[in-house]
Amino acid sequence: MDGIIPGLVAEHRKDLGRQLAGWRAAAGMTQAQLAKRICYSRSTLANAETGRDMSIRGFWCDADDVVGANGALLAAFDQVAALVRDFHEQRASARDRERRQRAARLIAPTVQGQPSAPAEPRRCQCEAVVVGRWTEREVRVLREALRMTVHDFAQRLGASDAAVSGWEHRRTPTPPKMAAQAVLDQTLALADTDTKARFLLILNTPDQHG
Repeated sequence: MDGIIPGLVAEHRKDLGRQLAGWRAAAGMTQAQLAKRICYSRSTLANAETGRDMSIRGFWCDADDVVGANGALLAAFDQVAALVRDFHEQRASARDRERRQRAARLIAPTVQGQPSAPAEPRRCQCEAVVVGRWTEREVRVLREALRMTVHDFAQRLGASDAAVSGWEHRRTPTPPKMAAQAVLDQTLALADTDTKARFLLILNTPDQHG
């Protein structure tokens, strides 16, 4: 099962990329031309077309509009994004079951020689992590939780390295605009449970970057 689901996700991502390449070709554009029109790097577009990176919803919305897909590309992206979310939720649920079973075996107390019912471990409440307003601290913490460099994080967001550095700079921070905050919201929402747990852990740790 674990091998089949990731394979299915990968195939859907590749199919999405092929659709993008097909619409781009039908519009008579090169990768460089389309990337320039939607204000993303050519490498981001190339990764999307090969299925290596789904990028963000804003990317597919802009690409759909420029190549004249009339919503087809955006709908396909939403389907794949839902599949990815389902996969992460199933994997997180399976890990949670394994942890509870392991805890029951290792720490179940005994009373008069009879094992008592193990206490229910507290579940991670990471699926609904939200940020009210993205400041330099939340942006940096999300990047660190994703284990990404500034460059890789910028690529994930479809932003420039300079923009991300500006958001994170502590002395003269440049707050992300509303569109960028929406992208950060989506990146956090699509993160897996472990990343969300790291995000909360780092965010609640006294800041050492001052």
